[in-house]
Amino acid sequence: MKTPRLPVAVQQAVMRSLRHFLQLASDRLERPFAEPALVYQQRGTAAGTAWMEKWEIRLNPVLLMENQQAFVDEVVPHELAHLLVWKVFGRVPPHGKEWKWMMQEVLGVPARRTHKFEIASVRAKTFPYRCGCQQHHLTVRRHNRVLRGESEYRCVRCKSLLKPGDYSPS
Repeated sequence: MKTPRLPVAVQQAVMRSLRHFLQLASDRLERPFAEPALVYQQRGTAAGTAWMEKWEIRLNPVLLMENQQAFVDEVVPHELAHLLVWKVFGRVPPHGKEWKWMMQEVLGVPARRTHKFEIASVRAKTFPYRCGCQQHHLTVRRHNRVLRGESEYRCVRCKSLLKPGDYSPS
């Protein structure tokens, strides 16, 4: 899937948000932080990810275009908080007490772990599989592994082998 071209105004709004929250953190923690790189290459249903070692924030361009203000207000500070926590506290749980503190007390943003964006536009195609107790949906990658005979998958509930097709209760 080709990454959509982001309008300059959207990129500028994201950068303003990043710089605003970075300045807040620098002021409140009384120490400077380098500006992380912004990369618009996040795929799938994740709105963004923080790459600590690269000091980089990756944003999903499709979800960004569909939820511009929420990205500026919530996603950018969420990912920045991960980087700041890593710099200040080192390796800690991703959404632990340090991250919550950074979000709420330092950046002044509610600490929510996940977004509530509509994801139909970024959801991957799935293939129906069935077991003895329910319907399953396998990703393209898993479906192709089944077709090539490289993998087989079992239901975690009933332990039976998944088979292509729709489930119909007996």
